Amino acid sequence: MNYVKSAMLLAALTALLLFMGQMIAGQSGLMIALVMAVVMNFGSFWFSDKIVLGMYGAREVTQSDTPELFNLVQQLAMRANLPMPRVYMINEEAPNAFATGRSPAKGAVAVSAGLMRMLSREELAGVIAHELSHIQNRDTLIMTIAGTLAGALSYLSQMAMWGMMFRGGNDREEGPNPIAALVGVLIAPIAAAIIQMAISRSREYIADANGAQISGAPLGLASALKKIEAYSQRIPMHHGSPATAHLFIVNPFKGGLAGLFRTHPATEERIARLEQMARTGKFRA
Repeated sequence: MNYVKSAMLLAALTALLLFMGQMIAGQSGLMIALVMAVVMNFGSFWFSDKIVLGMYGAREVTQSDTPELFNLVQQLAMRANLPMPRVYMINEEAPNAFATGRSPAKGAVAVSAGLMRMLSREELAGVIAHELSHIQNRDTLIMTIAGTLAGALSYLSQMAMWGMMFRGGNDREEGPNPIAALVGVLIAPIAAAIIQMAISRSREYIADANGAQISGAPLGLASALKKIEAYSQRIPMHHGSPATAHLFIVNPFKGGLAGLFRTHPATEERIARLEQMARTGKFRA
């Protein structure tokens, strides 16, 4: 059901983008929105992994660099029947991890130095398995597309705002409908953020369930989530942007708008579901 929900939300986000383009500037606005969606998604499809890894200064590691981490990723990837992903380390004390890559063949897993120090092997296995599930289900591509479409909507709303300002009181020119422009400036970006968050939250539940199945230890992931959530309140992430918060296993940006618009389900609810899985032995999102 969560897969269908994600597809419906992506369709809603795309429809909102095209609708806003048409409302702002008619048929030409619709074409601009369509071109923006195509161009931005092309760029995100081919280069999103390089962009996000570079944003966090992630360094690719080999088996000789970090044998414990590399071997664990290798073992879990084999269990998940996945190609061996690239492994990256982030020089951050904030414990966290994310996955990226447009397909399982191009997958990458990045973990922070703080995560390696603070988690036991079973907890680390739960986190890695969760991230491998994102790669397996192509969630990284889905969430990248959602983020790109939301960004395009933001650009359109800015275009509407500047159009209203520069047209001013010139009544001789036929401009965009002022009500439509106001909706574009105020409402559309909020709607896009809500849809993007709904996509991210539904994918996290699936990754928790599939990750528990891959690692075979739902309580290990539950314990890891408790630690990451607790430390994220006290140890900030120094690099990156809240725009990428949905990629991490737990949102590392708690303040400001990042705290207002939740990109993840409540950690307590995720832990409760994992504990229920451990009691029943049923691994379902």
